[in-house]
Amino acid sequence: MNNTREVEVVVIGAGQAGLSSAYHLRRTGFEPERDFVVLDHSPAPGGAWQFRWPSLTYGKVHGMHALPGMELTDADPERPSSAVIAEYFTAYERAFDLRVRRPVDVRAVREGVDGRLLVETSDGTWSTRALINATGTWDRPFWPRYPGQETFRGRQLHTAQYPGPEAFAGLRVVVVGGGASGTQHLMELAPYAAATTWVTRSEPVFREGPFTEDVGREAVALVEERVRQGLPPKSVVSVTGLPLNDAVRQALANGVLDRQPMFERITPEGVEWKDGRRVDADVILWATGFRAAIEHLAPLKLREPGGGIRVEGTRAVADPRVHLVGYGPSASTIGANRAGRAAVRDIKRLLAEEPVAA
Repeated sequence: MNNTREVEVVVIGAGQAGLSSAYHLRRTGFEPERDFVVLDHSPAPGGAWQFRWPSLTYGKVHGMHALPGMELTDADPERPSSAVIAEYFTAYERAFDLRVRRPVDVRAVREGVDGRLLVETSDGTWSTRALINATGTWDRPFWPRYPGQETFRGRQLHTAQYPGPEAFAGLRVVVVGGGASGTQHLMELAPYAAATTWVTRSEPVFREGPFTEDVGREAVALVEERVRQGLPPKSVVSVTGLPLNDAVRQALANGVLDRQPMFERITPEGVEWKDGRRVDADVILWATGFRAAIEHLAPLKLREPGGGIRVEGTRAVADPRVHLVGYGPSASTIGANRAGRAAVRDIKRLLAEEPVAA
């Protein structure tokens, strides 16, 4: 244990949820490096935003909410969101002296001694009384499996690897996925591609009218209920439907958003449906979402039989020392801010009690 450093709280991840948590730790009297440490495996500030495709400008971002204590002002809507938000996060870390350690890969979180947790990383081991897990989903793109997938002669890529629309010039593209990313990709690349086909597992739902606070609350409540039951969380977006704006209306009218049911198999030349209909393709773009990046928590055995971690608020029901922020209902930017504050409030209560040996 000689090489193990001790702190009160370890925060894993420095995206919106991690920085919000670190801010609230500082605000309530915790000192960085002495009382808490923030570990981030990304090479630079910006969370998952720094990896977004260049054509996703700041003006196209829906619901980017400022971090607590510092507004994001005067951002140029025409600049890539990756640059705008990376600069904002950099300034935020500096303004509040959060001292994020990066790049640090967290390999495992295990039971330690005297009621502590051991966080094993590429930068050594940390012993902590509480853990805030804010690892998000970007590092776990979900790739569905279909018969014949390995035979496809074209290129397959995921939203996480999307390079921007110009890369699809003159190509026949099948876009799989009925979420916001799938529709954005389609509308962007359709003017460049030779042909596009949109495939989704279920009929997409388009939402008329503004995204009100009530709609948001209802969506969050549905996701919250899933994590309370220990089921894998769905994204908040998945239960709100797709906003029916002018660009979407135009894409529906001109046939770009002409949804096809899910194909049955992938062939060397493209995709094939149950009735024998085929579409030839050069590229299959999987806009099929992400899963929570929580494999490093496996040694703690927090998963329920349903496949998820049961969470009340932000606290893992199976272990009150572990808080999941940016997981399930707090996966939106405003949700991550609130969850960071809630996690720190609970952790302060936990640490005020005498530690109990495991």
